[in-house]
Amino acid sequence: MWGWRAGRIDAPRGYTKSMSPATAMYRLERDLEEDLVRKLQDLKYEHRPDIRDRAALEANFRKKFETLNGVALTDAEFQRLLDEIVTPDVFTAARTLRERNSFTRDDGTPLNFTLVNIRDWCKNSFEVVNQLRINTDNSHHRYDVLLLINGVPAVQIELKTLGISPRRAMEQIVDYKNDPGNGYTKTILCFLQLFIVSNRDRTFYFANNNARHFAFNAEERFLPVYEFADVDNNKIVHLDSFAEKFLVKCTLGQTISRYMVLVASEQKLLMMRPYQIYAVKAIVDSIAQDCGNGYIWHTTGRAARRSPPSRRQRS
Repeated sequence: MWGWRAGRIDAPRGYTKSMSPATAMYRLERDLEEDLVRKLQDLKYEHRPDIRDRAALEANFRKKFETLNGVALTDAEFQRLLDEIVTPDVFTAARTLRERNSFTRDDGTPLNFTLVNIRDWCKNSFEVVNQLRINTDNSHHRYDVLLLINGVPAVQIELKTLGISPRRAMEQIVDYKNDPGNGYTKTILCFLQLFIVSNRDRTFYFANNNARHFAFNAEERFLPVYEFADVDNNKIVHLDSFAEKFLVKCTLGQTISRYMVLVASEQKLLMMRPYQIYAVKAIVDSIAQDCGNGYIWHTTGRAARRSPPSRRQRS
């Protein structure tokens, strides 16, 4: 269920009795946002308070792109690059983010490029941006917190105050994505891979996807949505604890590069569940340690109807 754990809600910092309920609620959300930004700074993210609009976001992306690929683009080339890589198709954007791509410069020479360091995602730059405003022809949206990997917006975090279900933040994201001409389709926000929503005490995350895979079902549940857990399957739902485990720079890079699955047949992005990630890590560690023969157990079908497990032996 999407309820919340009951508890006393502290007054926002700077609260006065003359403050209206709406203003107090806004301040509570800003307090939560500021606390998260500080937490991310503790995790060695660089806070970029100077990035508050589309122009600054793209200028920062250009700087990171040119440094990574050892190139200096002309203004015309950079605009043409944006025209080529920005797409409303989430699946296409996800592939572009993970692959080596090509671009023809104004003089006709080819440029092979990547948007991030795909060989070692841990070596990318990680930045945090808050209160970014994106204005396009038909939409004007503000985003609570964005995480940039090498200047590319990779994660969006939307926050609500304690007592308001994180589901409200999910609805807000869906509304933003359904808005004609939104920033998700017209700007480098098209490269967002993950959405995180939290009211501090409960935190959920889910993959970005095209519209047909990105909606509430009849039971008003967002599918699929995940709660993070440790190796013993204990849920980690408080925002601070979640950040300390899930948003560590190298962990986040590995989550996106190794533990998200691009399903070509459905043009869909899937997240591996925490227990699946731990299982894969254990298998990889076993291989790295050359532990000898081993088995991979695989089951197919849903929980209600599972076929018998099969196994493969590694020799």
